[in-house]
Amino acid sequence: MSSWLQPVVLQGSFVRLEPVRLEHAAALAPHAQSDLFRYFLGLQPKEPTKEALESFIEQANKQQNELTFAIIINEANEPIGTTSYLDAKPEHRAVEIGRTWIAKPHQATKVNPEIKLLMLRHGFTQLDCVRVQLKTDARNAQSRRAIEKLGASFEGILRAYGILPNGHIRDTAMYSILPKEWPEVERALLKRLES
Repeated sequence: MSSWLQPVVLQGSFVRLEPVRLEHAAALAPHAQSDLFRYFLGLQPKEPTKEALESFIEQANKQQNELTFAIIINEANEPIGTTSYLDAKPEHRAVEIGRTWIAKPHQATKVNPEIKLLMLRHGFTQLDCVRVQLKTDARNAQSRRAIEKLGASFEGILRAYGILPNGHIRDTAMYSILPKEWPEVERALLKRLES
């Protein structure tokens, strides 16, 4: 982990993001259904078991220039997925938000908008980022809609960006948010959370 990207707890109204720990594995396991990871490159839970989640958490916490959070639902105090800061570049004040997976019952709720609000706010106000990027498999229409709904700018498709575990050669859709865009993105997210 980068010294710039320090472990931190990000507290919201609906969710709390805290650095993922082995103690989260048992509660996360039932939510880690394989279809949630069909577009993921690289690190992901191999199956919905405590052991597989422990392995995923151990690997995630060894990654350089990354910080993985457990997504905790405040009301139940239960983890329902993970999300990460990736590819931190302190010398360029840039970071990526990604590798996010959320238990199906909590998709299309206020969970994802609040996750993004907390992470973007920390990125722009505490890390003083000049760029926060998000990317997804070009075929992942649900993820692309969610990123576009944030107000992130589409930057294009990186062709043949990586190879998925099933052998598919993935094209990646790239998006970013810059400091001048953050106030409007923040306003829109807060409005979504109030409705």
